[in-house]
Formats: sequence, structure tokens, C-alpha cells
Amino acid sequence: MASGTSLLLWLLLLLPSFAISSASSRGIRLELTHADTRGDFTGIERIRRAAERSHRRVNGLLAAAPPSPASLQSGGADETAAVHASAATYLVDLAIGTPPLAITAVLDTGSDLIWTQCDAPCRKCFPQPTPLYAPARSATYANVSCRSSLCEALRDPRYHCSAPDPGCPYYFSYGDGTSTDGALATETLTLGSGTAVHGIAFGCGTENLGSTDNSSGLVGMGRGPLSLVSQLGITRFSYCFTPFSDKAASPLFLGPSATLSTTAQSTPFAPNPAGGRRSSYYYLTLEGITVGKTLLPIDPAVFQLSPMGGGGFIIDSGTTFTALEERAFVVLARAVAARVGLPLASGAHLGLSLCFAAPEGKTEAVDVPRLVFHFDGADMALPRESYVVEDRNAGVACLGMVSMRGMSVLGSMQQQSMHFLYDLEGGVLSFEPAECDEL
Repeated sequence: MASGTSLLLWLLLLLPSFAISSASSRGIRLELTHADTRGDFTGIERIRRAAERSHRRVNGLLAAAPPSPASLQSGGADETAAVHASAATYLVDLAIGTPPLAITAVLDTGSDLIWTQCDAPCRKCFPQPTPLYAPARSATYANVSCRSSLCEALRDPRYHCSAPDPGCPYYFSYGDGTSTDGALATETLTLGSGTAVHGIAFGCGTENLGSTDNSSGLVGMGRGPLSLVSQLGITRFSYCFTPFSDKAASPLFLGPSATLSTTAQSTPFAPNPAGGRRSSYYYLTLEGITVGKTLLPIDPAVFQLSPMGGGGFIIDSGTTFTALEERAFVVLARAVAARVGLPLASGAHLGLSLCFAAPEGKTEAVDVPRLVFHFDGADMALPRESYVVEDRNAGVACLGMVSMRGMSVLGSMQQQSMHFLYDLEGGVLSFEPAECDEL
């Protein structure tokens, strides 16, 4: 039996696979599904859940706390992640280990760490749609040393390894009560149609609380060294979110397959001068907003990063509704309300604050003004379906944006039907309108 198992693993290792550099040279295509397409939710329920996610998410984006003294003494990397695990918007299917085990994970451009629940054994695990990953059953699992560069990228710089080398424990907690506790390790991930990449660092979580919206973990796509894009060594990736009400999958392209046409617009990423966890975010420079034909009287400083790294405007896959700093949202809401000219209605059941009573209950008859976001070097004109949320049963149409204090976020609803390319080497974000399900 032992020899048969060894032969099987040997044969599996001979199956087509690619090193990280080879995978990045070929390009990889993955498909993303919206978290709510895997549940039996009505259209209104999906809107309400999206609003709840957005509020949790934007609050969590501000909640990056420093490591606790207790964690430094115990030898773990203790972080409060600046996202909410249960605020997931898009999920991705991949496989981990040798032989590969299929898992579903949250795709998150607002964080770096890749992690999944592990049966090693798992002391506390939340329900997930796929079997637990067991390191002992994989031929390619390996622990990460405390003194490795991977562990150094994860832990607080004040922590010092003790002798003998203890490995690399970690602890991440999220603002909604979800947390993952385990050890940093490396493994083989299988992406897309069978492309295997080796030596990917991930968190093997053996004590996990909360939930991650029908998934087993999270795939960080941020700008830090432990994110998937950083570990793959790719210089670009792109995605195109299908319409919010559509159940069609959304494509994600990694590497050279991420391309746009020559007519695409581009705006540079803005660095975060404070560094730290928030430096993983993809910051943009929003210079203004036009409603109809009027450039709104919003002080550009509202969207700028402070010298200490506060404020700013980021693009994020995990926030559904765009969240604008309160001072900007008030100006925008007043301008939209003045141009629509209809009685206001309650949108509390949707989690949205600016709603209108549709004439004769016909939400499609609500005439909304043109809306344009002006970035550094690029103008993003939003189509109606990207910023108007309709509840036809209640006869109301709402602005699909929310207010927040401390920073602003371009959400996934406002990104739908737009192909976005992250040029990591060039430091720019490019975009153009697209039929996402035809890419």
C-alpha cells in the first residue's frame, strides 16, 4: 500500500505544471463568482446584503490595529486585518496541495495574506462548502522558518525568533469577529485550467472563527509581498465584473493575458506615504466629480492622503457600493437630488440613504443625471446601472453609494461592465467599458 501511494504521488508530480516564472509568462485566466450567486436570494435581498457588506467593509478598512504585546511575547504575528472577512463580494475557485484539493476563497484586493482552513488538526473551523485541506495528505506542504523572508514579511519587526527555530505562527483578526490562527507554510496552488505554481506562502489556519461567505479562506491581491500577485511575480492583472444582477462569472486575468485596447484610459496609483498595512491598498487620485454638466464644489483635499497616511481614495474588490468621504457625499447627494427633482423616499430597507419615489412606481422612469469621476489623467463616466439601484416592488430608485468618514472607496458596483487593468510595474490603473461575459 505504501509503495502504491508513493507511486501515485510520483506520477502526480510528473503531471504538467509550471514554475512561477513560467506561469506568469503564459498568463492565467480565472473565473470569479459573486458571493450571493451561490445562495437562493431575491434581487432585493442581494442589494440589502451588498449594502450590509459595504458598511462592514468600509468600517473595517479603517481598522488596522498594531500587534498586541502578548502576541510578540508568544512568538506569533498578530494582526488586525484592515478588511472584513464576511464582507466578501467575489469568490474564486482554485486547488491546493498534491494531489490538488479544490477550495473556494474570497478574492480581496484590500489585503495580502492567502489563507485557508486546515485540518492539522483543526481545533475550530467554521462551515465551508468544500472538504478541509489536510497538510499531512499533501506531498508538497512545507513549513516556513521563523527566520525566512516570508515570515519577516508577515510578522511585526519588533518580534525576534527564539532558538530553536519555532516556525512561523500567525494570527489575523477581522473587524466582524472572524479570525484565523495557524502557521505560515508553502504549498502548490493550481489555478485556472490546471496551471500549478509551487512554493506559494499561505496561512494554514487551525483555529478559525466567523465565516467568509461560503468559502474556506481568502486570497489577498494587494500590493504587499505575501499577496498572490506578488508571489507569482506577475507585473499585471485585470478583471471585469459582470452586472450586479447578472449571475454570469466575471473573468480575472493574471500576467500577459491581462490586456486592454489602445483606447483605454489610465491613471497612476498613488503611494501611501505612511507605509504599513494600508500601503497594500491601491490608492488613486480622485480630483473631482461631475453631476450632469456641473463639476461639484468639492475640495480635492477631501480625497487626498494625509502625510500620516490617513484618508485617500482606493479601488477595492470587496466593497460593493462606492463609499465617499462624508463631506463629498453630502455635496454629491444634494446635487443628484436637485437634478432628479422627485420626492425623496426611504431606502432604509436597502441600506441606502438617497432614494426617490418613482412616478407611478416605474423606477426606470427616474431620470438621473450623468455622473463622472475625474481621476488624475482619466475620466470615468458611469453608466446608469452602475450607480442606480432599483426596488421595483417598492417603487423607489436609489443612489448606489454610501457615506463614510476617514477615506473613500471605489466599490465593485461602480466597477461593473468595466475592464480594469492593474499595471504593477508601470504603477498605473487602466480601464475601459466592456462586455465582461464576452472576454
